[in-house]
Amino acid sequence: MNERIWTAALAVIGDEILSGRTQDKNIAQLASWLNVQGIRLAEVRVVPDKTDAIVEAVNALRARNDYLFTTGGIGPTHDDITVDAIAAALGVDVVYHPDAVATLDAYYETRGGLTDTRKRMARVPQGAGLIENRMSGAPGIHIENIYVMAGVPHITAGMLDALTGTLEGGRPVISGTIGAWVAESEIADLLAKTERAFAGVSIGSYPFFRDGRTGANFVARATDQAVVDACLAELTAQLETLGVAVVAGGI
Repeated sequence: MNERIWTAALAVIGDEILSGRTQDKNIAQLASWLNVQGIRLAEVRVVPDKTDAIVEAVNALRARNDYLFTTGGIGPTHDDITVDAIAAALGVDVVYHPDAVATLDAYYETRGGLTDTRKRMARVPQGAGLIENRMSGAPGIHIENIYVMAGVPHITAGMLDALTGTLEGGRPVISGTIGAWVAESEIADLLAKTERAFAGVSIGSYPFFRDGRTGANFVARATDQAVVDACLAELTAQLETLGVAVVAGGI
């Protein structure tokens, strides 16, 4: 029987990402966290701060993945429209979550009080639950298979920590790496043949040019450590047969 593969998508929301003013750091940390949960990050889309674009992305990505995460656009300002767009995508109203209001009220009690602007961070699509945020008080949002998170990486990390162990997934993906000073194009057929020989394994090839030489690192991924080890051992043996020196762990 084929093993169930759980997948997630990420919608990175924000004009600042598309303009290059801000470099996204959430993709890598979400992918790593998901892997530990036994979930594979299958696709990422960067979306502008436009309601129609967010609605289209949310509906497309949530339909073809087990989970959809979004980052960005849930702050207190007028241009933070993620909550409204997700509510529109789901066809529900936006409401103030009483627990979020209480959390924010307590957080801002000694920080100037809960203003109307700050209270905006308690707005959620109707029917949503909250994701704890130990860093800044403003919670994330969970509704259906959608997880709405902050854009600030360290706050996102805290929200992911709060979600650890709560999502259903499969076995974590294990990986191993070898490297060699060889052109990727010269061994493309060997890589494909080796991958086909080991069920459930994918081999990624990452070429580079360094010190006037061409090389590549090869990463084998699977849910079974023994299969990864066997695949890399076979690939190593085949490369050495061709007279190519292999570096365990990569170059």
